[in-house]
Amino acid sequence: MERFLRTTALIGVEAMDKLKNSRVAIFGVGGVGGYALEAIVRSGVGAVDIIDGDTVNITNLNRQIIATEDTVDMPKVQAAKERMLSINPKLKINTHNTFYGDETADIINFADFDYIVDCIDDVKAKTLIGVKCKESATPLISSMGFGNKIEPTLIEVADIKKTSVCPLARTMRRRFKDAGVDKVKVVYSKEEPKVGLNPDGTRVLSSIAFVPSAAGLVIASEVIKDLIK
Repeated sequence: MERFLRTTALIGVEAMDKLKNSRVAIFGVGGVGGYALEAIVRSGVGAVDIIDGDTVNITNLNRQIIATEDTVDMPKVQAAKERMLSINPKLKINTHNTFYGDETADIINFADFDYIVDCIDDVKAKTLIGVKCKESATPLISSMGFGNKIEPTLIEVADIKKTSVCPLARTMRRRFKDAGVDKVKVVYSKEEPKVGLNPDGTRVLSSIAFVPSAAGLVIASEVIKDLIK
């Protein structure tokens, strides 16, 4: 396919065929997940499922690739789907406009996928995704915390047991261990979180354009490299 000519020149026809016939699920298409999704689609993966129950908020405009003036108040999965189909109209894309958790666990059969991407914040849901991936032997990469951070060069890839500094990774190390999930590839930052402050001095989760986006692109690179070995 001509749209993937430059990628084919880099990784070869066999690898492109592998990507075209791969199916990836992305949980959360916000600051990190939106960039991961777009890079995965632009790399030639032929089928994706996206799971997110949120809508685009005007405060998302500072960092989320699916957020524009035209998509504010739109379900994120709808905004993401329209954008992805504008990149590759032949993409097979399924949307699930819901938050993943115990009550919605049956919407996804993890065995149907070649890779799972977790870009959500809810620790209980993240743990459940890890458990489901272990049960189905489906490869998983999980995003840790990138709020309150400003330095993209401190982003790393590691097994969850080898992470440090990141508060969310610390929590997930314990939760995965308690759930019997012993190996999870994660993307995390070694930057000490800053304190986000509103103009009135109250604390707020802060963010900037180039940290979650960088994390999303790192995630996509790991997915693509793993799929084509």
